[in-house]
Amino acid sequence: MERFRDMQLFAAMAGQPSLASAARRACVSGPTLVRAIARLEARLHVTLLQRSTQGVSLTDAGSAYLADCLQLLASVDAAEASAKGAHVQAQGNLRVFLPLLFSRYLMAPVLADYLERYPDMRVVARYHDYDPNLHEEGLDVAILLGELPSSSLIARPLGWVRQLLCASPDYLATHGEPRHPSELKQHRLIASAEHVHWDFPGYLLKARARLSCSTVQGAINAAVQGAGVVRCLSYPLHGPLGSGQLRRILPAYEGPPLPVNVVYREGRNSPMRVRSFVDHCVAALREHPAFQLA
Repeated sequence: MERFRDMQLFAAMAGQPSLASAARRACVSGPTLVRAIARLEARLHVTLLQRSTQGVSLTDAGSAYLADCLQLLASVDAAEASAKGAHVQAQGNLRVFLPLLFSRYLMAPVLADYLERYPDMRVVARYHDYDPNLHEEGLDVAILLGELPSSSLIARPLGWVRQLLCASPDYLATHGEPRHPSELKQHRLIASAEHVHWDFPGYLLKARARLSCSTVQGAINAAVQGAGVVRCLSYPLHGPLGSGQLRRILPAYEGPPLPVNVVYREGRNSPMRVRSFVDHCVAALREHPAFQLA
């Protein structure tokens, strides 16, 4: 029993920046957590934590053992949930990782509908733009854009997105429509930085933006008003393209589409709280208009 408790305490380090925060997460004192890790290191004959003047960090062996602990503890939770019937009704906490801009444009109604449908669920959503390590960060589910890293994660595809180039019909009527990316140098470009580096198949455009916007939505709004040509991922563009406020240009020079997947760890043995969220995302997003542009 002590061995299992030590594993639980060590698993509290997942996604935590320090031993103190891990101890608070586990609702124990710092010395209690340190003693538990010392017992594990003595039992395993390996060093799990690297100690330095900057603090502590996981060794390679510690990272691997943490991933194994999380998987084992999840299996135990799943077994208990199955015995209690929690596989029938989703309940408990769910830790979800979402790309920042993707969530800004698509995920708010999906999350709201999920919580309405499953009133016994509590969701902790983290918003970042990097590929997380679900095991090390203690995450249950993530939505990832782009090619998936080689891993043991289970992935269910949601759709595809790609970089689109757009301008308003009024702008194109006044300034003409480019036939090759090189002609964009004669156009008013809207970008997130002063210097534009847009990579097209067989051509790299280097130019200066006429308008620099700090947000994607600001750039899209400016393009709708006829300020110039904007380039961004397809999912925030489905509205203005569908309404005719913007028009897609140079489609022959668009790069390959990027896959969008919802990923999780436990596969068919995952608890209902995980499977319910994954199924909900698939049902809500696979037919979304944002994925019909790719």
